[in-house]
Amino acid sequence: MSRIGRMPIALPEGVVVDIKSDGEVVVKGPKGELRRQVSPEMVITNESGSLVVKRPSDSRLHRSLHGLTRSLVANMVEGVSRGFEKYLEIVGVGYRVEKAEEKLVIRIGFSHLVEVQPLPGVSLDAEGPNRIKVSGISKEAVGEMAAEIRAIRPPDAYKGKGIRYAGELVHLKAGKAGKAIGKRK
Repeated sequence: MSRIGRMPIALPEGVVVDIKSDGEVVVKGPKGELRRQVSPEMVITNESGSLVVKRPSDSRLHRSLHGLTRSLVANMVEGVSRGFEKYLEIVGVGYRVEKAEEKLVIRIGFSHLVEVQPLPGVSLDAEGPNRIKVSGISKEAVGEMAAEIRAIRPPDAYKGKGIRYAGELVHLKAGKAGKAIGKRK
């Protein structure tokens, strides 16, 4: 059996889960509501305050859907109860970010300012001149928004300048060998 699929999903206080017969799962909590269509073949039951995902058979398809369904529902429960956050850092001289209403205005070395509109259900915040906070209840939407912002200018391989995830390790390449040694006569 799937180690992840077997684990029960604890339901925090204030979280209500509605499982429909067509495979739609609706999770409501203090932070909002999430809906997702999962495979109707997977059986999701509420047993004494926790959700349990069961598969109908040991076929390859059901085994692959077992852990996936459990992870998707667990992320929904965590999202409506605590929410998700990702942080990005901007590294480089003159690179900075400002918040203007709902959107972010990023100065990242281009001849123009880059404006970033948040995806639905995601909020953007500038924590200082070189730190961005992406938060929301959907783990997918938060990750997608963070990836879109990072793609504006990914970290440079030689100097490390650009937008990176907080804590991301950027391996720098060595420059030309002639610069390291100095001029030869």
